[in-house]
Amino acid sequence: MTVNDSFGRLDDDDYPAYTMGRAAEMLGTTQGFLRAIGEARLITPLRSAGGHRRYSRYQLRIAARARELVDQGTPIEAACRIVILEDQLEEAQRINAEYRRAAGPSVPPTP
Repeated sequence: MTVNDSFGRLDDDDYPAYTMGRAAEMLGTTQGFLRAIGEARLITPLRSAGGHRRYSRYQLRIAARARELVDQGTPIEAACRIVILEDQLEEAQRINAEYRRAAGPSVPPTP
């Protein structure tokens, strides 16, 4: 891998660039919170060669949403489930929009 390849990965939302400590600091939370949402299977951090957890920007956005819910009083397990359902709904809406675009303009039914 060249240096240019490495810099290109910095723009990749899925590249696991952040250590657990840095991720917790960025989110303003504890490492225990990150472990808890991992145990709840909201996110699965990749592991470095030494076994350390590494988080991507995408995973940090998901963790931030879960933290919002927990800060509002939602139990962590429920917060994780809500975030998963929100993500599934967003994906389903995206797929539906693609199907609508592919089908072309719809003709309204005649009365």
